[in-house]
Amino acid sequence: MTSEQNRRTFLGTAAATAFTIIPRHVLGGQGGVAPSDRITLAYIGVGTQGLREMPALLAAPEIQIVAVCDPNQRAEGYRDWNKEGLLNTIRRALGDSNWTAGDGVIPGGRDVAKNIVETYYAKKRSTDTFKGCSSYADFRELLDKEKDLNAVKIMTPDHLHGVISLAAMKRGKHVMMHKPIANRLKEAKLVIETARETGVSTHFLPWDSNGSMDQVMAWIKDGAIGTLREVHNWTNRPVWPQYATIPTDRPSVPSGFDWNLWLGPEADRPYHPNYTHMVFRGWYDFGGGSMADMGHYSLWTVFNALELTSPTSVEPVFSHHCVLNDNVAATVKNDFSFPIASSVRFRYPANGQRGAVDLTWYDGGMRPPTPEELHEDNKDFPAEAMMFVGDKGKILAGFRVENPRLIPERRMRGYNVPETPRRQREPGELAPGIRQWAAACKGGKQSPGSFLNAGPISEAVNLYAVALRSRQRLQYDAAATSITNVADANKYLSREYRSGWEPTARKA
Repeated sequence: MTSEQNRRTFLGTAAATAFTIIPRHVLGGQGGVAPSDRITLAYIGVGTQGLREMPALLAAPEIQIVAVCDPNQRAEGYRDWNKEGLLNTIRRALGDSNWTAGDGVIPGGRDVAKNIVETYYAKKRSTDTFKGCSSYADFRELLDKEKDLNAVKIMTPDHLHGVISLAAMKRGKHVMMHKPIANRLKEAKLVIETARETGVSTHFLPWDSNGSMDQVMAWIKDGAIGTLREVHNWTNRPVWPQYATIPTDRPSVPSGFDWNLWLGPEADRPYHPNYTHMVFRGWYDFGGGSMADMGHYSLWTVFNALELTSPTSVEPVFSHHCVLNDNVAATVKNDFSFPIASSVRFRYPANGQRGAVDLTWYDGGMRPPTPEELHEDNKDFPAEAMMFVGDKGKILAGFRVENPRLIPERRMRGYNVPETPRRQREPGELAPGIRQWAAACKGGKQSPGSFLNAGPISEAVNLYAVALRSRQRLQYDAAATSITNVADANKYLSREYRSGWEPTARKA
């Protein structure tokens, strides 16, 4: 079959699974949630990660996905971590081992998302009838037309997080969003302030993947490592291409893909697939680099426990890229993509009883030197981990602070610290933070993962990008949100919005 025949066959299947809705005052099936009590939610961003997280919300009886939105219509051009992992996830959720988005195609796009939503509800909520799932390319049109909408989940590339969440909150919509809150510091601050002003329920999804600092803090308070001086956290990311040059070829924009909407607030440029989908993470304009991708998972709990607020300085160390120009070696002056490897040190001042602390993030295979304590144990660092350094000892833990241990091993004599239990949920079971967010949408207490609690980690993640882009140590004035020693670096704290994409005043 041709790709067009495949598309028509798929759309026919999607149409066949559409169904209608009983009025909201009619109750759901036995033991279910009344439609009138469900949170009506729009799913904005239905690429591979968006679809991967969709089944849990589909299975939640208190949530009803009523609309999907993405600039990309069709399952064309998507990349993923493996060929069939996402496909099999969707098949399991739908109970259909033959479901496909097209032969040999990685699922993605709003046609696929609409099909998944309608197929799932037709099978799993057969006692209800629904009006079906609306589909939009432009989130602004969605917010204008979906009058009964309660909430949105935002799963787009990083550069769209801020503008979409601001637009939704200003219309009184509750918001759940993946990391980062925004990929510009001043925009992230505006998002957090808008959440405070509007009072809507917000949930920042990395919260549910953070570990516990309880054991680490107990050892620190008991003096097991003396006075805490340093925190080190390292990852094997990036595990996607980081492009060291700007694309110069001009491929055609795929049919059904609105490049203008995908660019959103960022400056116009020719379309290229190396900007989009999975690889957006590596570009300063569109992503947040490895720290935005993974640091929220590991460090948010550390920031909270140690009461880290704002750093006084940020110092980068990074790899570079060389080319030959007319047989002459030259270093690329890279102001467009994150380096393949880096470390960034944040210096945090004393706070209460805690002294000053240096926090260093490492990516691309970089990590701190192996300490003598591990030499004594004849061990090496894992590929991803965290280490707390005091003036009298060290604690080594997993990347998300799991299974902390005093090193060397002899320091653990007399301690009985159980292994951190793996977080396991039943298929379709909501994470605790999302469940609390859902309760807050109905008037309950805000989730601990609320945007209001994410200020310091958001500040650090965005300053990481500013330091790498500036390529030098920066002095930071938190009160003024300003770089004081390198004036030119301040331009990276915000973005120049394309006309029509500027954050607008709060809508009544």
